[in-house]
Amino acid sequence: MSDATEEFFLELGRRGNEPLLRNATGTIRFDLHRGDGVERWVVAMKNGDVAVSRRQVHADCVVRMDRALFDQLVRGRANAMAAVLRGVLSPEGDLGLLVLFQRLFPAASRSAERTAKITKGAA
Repeated sequence: MSDATEEFFLELGRRGNEPLLRNATGTIRFDLHRGDGVERWVVAMKNGDVAVSRRQVHADCVVRMDRALFDQLVRGRANAMAAVLRGVLSPEGDLGLLVLFQRLFPAASRSAERTAKITKGAA
């Protein structure tokens, strides 16, 4: 099984410029929890130019969630704003950056969201 999260961030970093983020300037740090550890990804954006790193830095927006949820976001099986409303994605700081960044995630279909909820409930 491929690592959706790592592939997402590596591909974003390779692009260098992302037109969907042309109105975004700032830094988002994703703190992804997995077991006892935290995996960090930092995305610096300036009018569409993006750089991805793993450094521990101050960010304009910090987003905390389970690593498995992020995998679902990048696969289009979950929706970031719905996750915020459910309390399973915790953003701090400049929420406008998260709103702009979520454009990079594939659209989650209702059936995929239902499947994710059912799967989570079975675990």
